[in-house]
Amino acid sequence: MPHRLLAALTVLLSASLLANPPELTIERIFASPDLSGPTLRQAELSPTGDRVTFVRGRDQDRDLMDLWEYHIGDAETRRLLAADDVVAEEGELSAEEQARRERARIASLRGIVEYRWSADGRFLIFPLGGDIYVLDMSAEEREVRQVTASEDFDTDPKISPDGEHVAFVRNRNLMIASIAEGSEKALTEDGDEVIANGMAEFIAQEEMGRNTGYWWSPDSRHIAFLRIDESPIEPTLRYEIEAGSIRIIEQRYPFAGTPNVSYRLGVVNIDDGNTRWIDLGDNEDIYIPRVAWLPDGQRLSFQRQSRDQKTLELIKVDLAGGEQRVLLTETTETWINLHDDLHFLKNLPAFIWSSERDGFNHLYLYSTEGELLRQLTQGPWDVDALKGVDEEMGMVFFTAAEVSPLEKHLYRQSLITNSPENVTRITRRSGWHDVRMDSAARVFVNSYSSTEQPPQLSLHSADGERIAWLIENRVSGDHPYAPFRPGHRPTEFGQLVGPDEQILHYRIIRPADFQAGKRYPVFFHVYGGPTHRLATNSWSRRTLIDQYMARKGYVVFTLDNRGIVRQGRAFQDAAYLKLGRIEMIDQMVGMDWLRAQDFVDPERIGIFGWSYGGYLALMAAAQYPGEFAAAVSVAPVTDWALYDTHYTERYLGKPQAQPEVYEKANVLTYAHQLRDPQLLIHPMADDNVLFTHSTLLMQALQEQRIPFDLMTYPGEKHAIAGSGQRVHVHEMISRFLDRHLNPDQ
Repeated sequence: MPHRLLAALTVLLSASLLANPPELTIERIFASPDLSGPTLRQAELSPTGDRVTFVRGRDQDRDLMDLWEYHIGDAETRRLLAADDVVAEEGELSAEEQARRERARIASLRGIVEYRWSADGRFLIFPLGGDIYVLDMSAEEREVRQVTASEDFDTDPKISPDGEHVAFVRNRNLMIASIAEGSEKALTEDGDEVIANGMAEFIAQEEMGRNTGYWWSPDSRHIAFLRIDESPIEPTLRYEIEAGSIRIIEQRYPFAGTPNVSYRLGVVNIDDGNTRWIDLGDNEDIYIPRVAWLPDGQRLSFQRQSRDQKTLELIKVDLAGGEQRVLLTETTETWINLHDDLHFLKNLPAFIWSSERDGFNHLYLYSTEGELLRQLTQGPWDVDALKGVDEEMGMVFFTAAEVSPLEKHLYRQSLITNSPENVTRITRRSGWHDVRMDSAARVFVNSYSSTEQPPQLSLHSADGERIAWLIENRVSGDHPYAPFRPGHRPTEFGQLVGPDEQILHYRIIRPADFQAGKRYPVFFHVYGGPTHRLATNSWSRRTLIDQYMARKGYVVFTLDNRGIVRQGRAFQDAAYLKLGRIEMIDQMVGMDWLRAQDFVDPERIGIFGWSYGGYLALMAAAQYPGEFAAAVSVAPVTDWALYDTHYTERYLGKPQAQPEVYEKANVLTYAHQLRDPQLLIHPMADDNVLFTHSTLLMQALQEQRIPFDLMTYPGEKHAIAGSGQRVHVHEMISRFLDRHLNPDQ
C-alpha cells in the first residue's frame, strides 16, 4: 500500500475515533488485554546489574503471570519462563497461601506471582504449584531445577547469601534444602495449629507490612526467625458461604481489645540445628514488627513496639555474648507509623533511620551505639521511603512528597553534609514515581504513571538519566487503550481549606461532553483511611472505573481528609480517637464546595467507597441523612470492635478503655438515621472485614424497617477477585447509581 494512502487512512481512522470513540464498558475494563497495558509487577535489578527482571501478565490472560527480563547489554525484552511450561496445572492453593495472597492483594493472580534473586545473581527462585524451583541463569542453556517436591505446600523461599541453600516454610515449620543436591532438613519441628515458625502472622501481613517471619544471616550460617504462638487468641467460627456449601472456618482472629500472638525470636544454626533464643523483655504483650541483621553477621537487631503503639524501640543484640542495647526509642501521644527505612552501613559503624519526631517523616544518621550523628533531611514534607545508599559516593536516595502530596519523586542527599536543605530532586516528570535501586545505588528502575499515562517502566542511572525503556507503554498504535484515548477525560486537582486551616487536596473529572450551564450528577468516590491517598497524580486500578463514570455523565470527585499520610503528623493526628467523624467533617467541606459549583446538581450527589471507603460512605449517609441522593458501601467496617488489634487500637485504643470512642466510631450508632437510598455489598467469605460487619447492619436496618438494597458474593474474599464477579459488582454499582442519580437527565 502506498505510504500516502496509508497515512491518509490513518488520519481518517484517527478522526473517526475522535468523533466517535468506542464505548468504554465495565466488561472491557476487566477483560484481556489489560487496557492499562502490560501488567507488570516486582521489577528488580539483578545483583550483577546486567538485567532487569519482572513478572508480567499475558495479553490474552491478564492474571496469568510469567517471568520476563530486559537485558541491558542487548537492549531486548524477552520472556524467561512461561508458568505453564514449568507446571502445566498449578492445582488448588493451600488455605495459608490463599490467605497470604489475599493479604498481598494478589488473590486474582496465577502463575509466577513472586520470585527472588540469589545474592550472586546466579539463581532466580520462585514457588509454583506448592513446590520451589530455581532458574540457573549461569548455565549456557537456562535450566529450571525443581528444589522441592512434596505433597505439602512450600512457601516464602529465600536463597542463602552464599547461594547454597534455600530456606522455606512447610506445615508452619522452617526448612532448608540444598540447591545442588535437593536434600532437605527441618530446622523446627513444633509447628502445629497454633505454633508457626518463620511465618508472618495475620496482622503482620495485613497491618505491619511484614510478609515474612525469617531472615538469613549475611554469612549464611544462621537464620533468625520468629516463632509465634496463637493459643492466647480465642478461636472463633467464621462462615465462608460458597455457592453450594458453607465452610465453617475456625479462625484465631485478634479482635480489638483481645489477646494477640506471643512471640519468641530465635537464631538457628543451619549445620547443627541448635537454636538460641533472644530475650524480648518481660512484657509479652508487644509486637515485633521488624528484624534485621547487621552486616558483620554477629549482631542482630529487632524492633519492639508497645501494644498501644506509642513506643517503638530499636534493639541491638550481640550474639556472641548475648548483650543487648536499646539504640533508640520513638515515642508519641498518638501512634507510631512503622517503616522499612533501617539501613546499616557496611563501611561505617552507623545506620540510617526515619522518624516523624519533628512533625514530618525524615531521615536520620545514627552510630551503631545509638548516638544521633545528624538529621539528613528536613522540611515541611514527608519522606516516603529510603531507596538506596551509595557508601562510596556518600549518597542516600529516597522518595518523598516534597513537590506535593499528589506526587512521588526520587531525591538524593549527602550522608556527610550538615545541610539537610541540600536535597536534589532526581525525577522530573509530574506524576508518581515508584523506584527500585540496585544494591550499590548506581542505577534504578522507575515505574512511572500519571492520570494521563498508564504505568511505564524505565531504567535510569542514579542521576536520573534514562538508560532504556523497559516498557514504554505509550498509548498509541495497537495499545489496548488507544481506541479509548480520544474519550479520556482530564483530571483536575485543587485545594480546599479545612476547619482547622489544613489544606485538603481533591481531584475532579468532568463528564464527557461537558457543557457550561448544565448541571451534572456527582460520583463522590471516597476512601479516607489513614494509610492510603486517592487524590494523587497517578494511574491506579480505579482510574478506568472513574473514567467510565465520567463518560456516563458523572462528575467524579475525590478528596483526601485529615488522618491520611504524606501531609505531616498534625494532619494525621487529628483523626486519633475520632475515626468516622473527623474524616466526615472534611468530606463535607468537599460536599459544600461541590454544591457551590454551577455545573453540579446538588440534588444528585452519590457517594461510593470500598473497605474503609465503604465505612465512610455509610457514615456519610448515617451522620448526614438527606445530604446524599444515594450511597454505595462495599465490604465496610461497621463495628471497630470486630476489626483487628494492630490497626484498630492504633487509632482508637482498646475498646475496654475507650468505650465511648468505639460507640462514636460505630456505624450502628447512627444506623437509625439512614434514609438515603443505600446499596450494601459484601463478599461472603471475607476474612479481613468479616461478613459479620454487614449482617449486623442488615439486622439493625431490618428491625427499624429501613429499606436498603443488598448484594452478596458467595465464596469471594475482601477484594472480590473472581473474573465474573469483578464485572458484576461494578455493573451493579453503576446500575444502582444510574437509577437514583439519572446521568442521562
